[in-house]
Amino acid sequence: MKGMARPGPTVSLEEARAQLLATMHPFEPRFLPLDRSLGRVLARAVVAAEDVPPFVNAAMDGFAVRAEDVRTAASRLRLIGSVTAGRVADVRVGPGQAMAITTGAPLPAGADAVCMVERAELDGDEIALAVPVAAGENVRYPGEDIAKGSVVFEPFTELTPAHIGVLASLGERAVAVYPSLCVGVLSTGDELMAGAGPLERGQIHDSNRHLLLALARSVGCEPVDLGVVGDDEAAITQAIESAVGACDAILTSGGVSVGVADHMKKVLGRLSAGSVRWMEVAIRPAKPFGFATLAGSGLPVLCLPGNPVAALVSFELLVRPALRLMMGYTVLERPGLLAVAEEGLARQCDGKLHLVRVIVTVDGDGRLHARPVTRQGSHQLRSMALANALALLPDGEGVGAG
Repeated sequence: MKGMARPGPTVSLEEARAQLLATMHPFEPRFLPLDRSLGRVLARAVVAAEDVPPFVNAAMDGFAVRAEDVRTAASRLRLIGSVTAGRVADVRVGPGQAMAITTGAPLPAGADAVCMVERAELDGDEIALAVPVAAGENVRYPGEDIAKGSVVFEPFTELTPAHIGVLASLGERAVAVYPSLCVGVLSTGDELMAGAGPLERGQIHDSNRHLLLALARSVGCEPVDLGVVGDDEAAITQAIESAVGACDAILTSGGVSVGVADHMKKVLGRLSAGSVRWMEVAIRPAKPFGFATLAGSGLPVLCLPGNPVAALVSFELLVRPALRLMMGYTVLERPGLLAVAEEGLARQCDGKLHLVRVIVTVDGDGRLHARPVTRQGSHQLRSMALANALALLPDGEGVGAG
């Protein structure tokens, strides 16, 4: 039909993902304070500048003793004082002596072991030991956890709260990480209503923009709302160009099919200087997909279909891995797991990978069970909200129950 664009080549999901990821690369690292680094990915190795712990200290509350004085359980020692965490004893523990000590306090000179407080009986200014204590018992030594000069974390490590704690214990206050992305989200279509209020005939509320803004945030990006534009080349061009310098990537929905009102292909063909790629991904839902790099700025633009479920599926299978790669992650995709089908998942042979919205539960034996939600249409977003997983059905006749 006159005015209709030609569809792109049909490719497998794996090929589409490979083509997209080949054009992506991690952003330049930045130094961020520890309290802003959670979830980010290290851009370089962390090498310990000091030992952890940095000095010999008590592993628990008790009494600092000399092991040669407490070889038997009948030992009695005279208390000469106490030392707490953050302080240093100013006297030496000599023969027949002991010093009360708290967890983390530096071991006083002369002592080489700590008797647990539960295994000693206080009698005035003396203690009687219930058990013998060996040299080094209940003592932490410098570098026992982390040795100075050792590699603590390798590049591309994703920082969890535990990693942040370790870095703080090393005295680090900022680390080189791959930064979060500012991701612009643009919806296109004359039928879309951006705000609240009654719909005109032929209009629908714009759900994709809010969906994609939330999805971008869920991946760890900072979403930027680029609004809604109609099916107009000039308006689409202006919206995309306005994001240059403000965004690290753009997601669009709608206008990627072959209809007479699908102008995104023309706009990106012009703005990308020919780098745009359009394809029909052999999956259902979410067949049409495209991506381009804007000439001059190098800004990546990823184009998703307009049907809500198709947009969500395209994000999960294609966009999410691309954004994670740009932020330095090495694990790009969600884990794939085997589950028992609680009922048959039938399909027809059509050369495509089918993605079925399912609810996955765990039985008492730890096995996963998948049950499809009703209404699997690509426009029926509520079923996606009810599901917690996607079942992947290769081309064929589906799978039976069990």
